[in-house]
Amino acid sequence: MTGKRRISAWLAIAALGGCAAAPPAPAPVAVAPAPAVAPKPEALPVTPVPVPAIMIVQSPAQPPSPSPAQPPVALPQVNEDEQQALALLADLQRYAVDPGEDLKRELVAANTALARTRSDANRIRVAMLLTLPLAGPPDDARALSLLEPVVGKSGNSSPLKQIAVVLYAQILERSRSVREEQRRTAAAQEKLDALRAVERSLLLERSRNAGGGSAGGGGGTGR
Repeated sequence: MTGKRRISAWLAIAALGGCAAAPPAPAPVAVAPAPAVAPKPEALPVTPVPVPAIMIVQSPAQPPSPSPAQPPVALPQVNEDEQQALALLADLQRYAVDPGEDLKRELVAANTALARTRSDANRIRVAMLLTLPLAGPPDDARALSLLEPVVGKSGNSSPLKQIAVVLYAQILERSRSVREEQRRTAAAQEKLDALRAVERSLLLERSRNAGGGSAGGGGGTGR
C-alpha cells in the first residue's frame, strides 16, 4: 500500500511538471556589425622636384626724354622810384653799423647831394643821418622839415613815401619823448630850486636869530 502511494505521488508530480509551461526562450539580440576599417594606403615615395633658379634682369636705364622748352619767366619791372627805395634801405642798414667818422663824411656828402638835387631820396637820407648821434649833434627839427614834403604827397603811397612816413613817425615820437623828459627835468629842477630857497631862508633866519641874541647879551654886560 505504501509503495503504490509513492508511485502515485511521483506520477502526480510528473503530471504537474508536464502541465507547467516551460518559459519561452529569450529572443536573440541583434548585434550591429563592426564598422569596416578601410585599409590605410601605403605612402608613396616622394621624389623632390628641382626648382629652377630665378634671375632678375634689369632693363638698362632709359635716358630722360627732353622736356619741352619752357617760356622764359618775365621778371617784374622795377621802376626808378623802387630802385631808389632799395638803395636807400641798403644805406640805412649800413648807417647802423658805420663808425662815427664814416657817418660824418656821409652826412657831408648827403647835404651836398641834397643841395644839388632836392629829391625825395636825398631828403630821406639827410633826415636819417641827422638823427644819428655819431654823425653829429641830432637835429630832429630839420629832419622833420625835410620829411614833411615827402610825407604830405597825395596819391598812392610810393616806396619812398612809405619809408619817409615810418621815419617821420619815429622822429616825431622821439621828439615828444625828449620834450617830455625835458619838461619833467625842468619841473624837478624847479622843485629843487624851491627847496634850496627854503633852506637858504631858514639858514638866514637862524643866522639873524643867533646874531640878535649875541647883541642882546653884549648890551646887558655893558650895563
